[in-house]
Amino acid sequence: QLQLVESGGGLVQAGGSLRLSCAASGRIFSGYVMGWFRQAPGNEREFVAAIGRSGSWTGYQDSVRGRFTISRDNARNTVYLQMNSLKPDDTGVYYCAGRDGMDVVSMTASDYAYWGQGTQVTVSS
Repeated sequence: QLQLVESGGGLVQAGGSLRLSCAASGRIFSGYVMGWFRQAPGNEREFVAAIGRSGSWTGYQDSVRGRFTISRDNARNTVYLQMNSLKPDDTGVYYCAGRDGMDVVSMTASDYAYWGQGTQVTVSS
């Protein structure tokens, strides 16, 4: 089973930046497509970004494209989410997720079998 632990969340002013990290253990990390999701209070969990097994492709939600960058380091078993130009609407709990199967993007949370505990990101106006 793949275990995931997020870190790097916090409180930041609008326009600021944060870098989230997700450390994986338990399985061969390079065998998994990795994604980031977020959930604001009262809202459903939504897709933010995903990256292929080797990092050869990435996918983003429209609202974060150009501001967020997902990357991975398979030697360190870690996936990152660099978040720039943050907005109050980016506030929420950010979750790291992993899925096996086909090496294609999926924006559906139920396609991901492995989840971290989440890290809080709060953007003040």
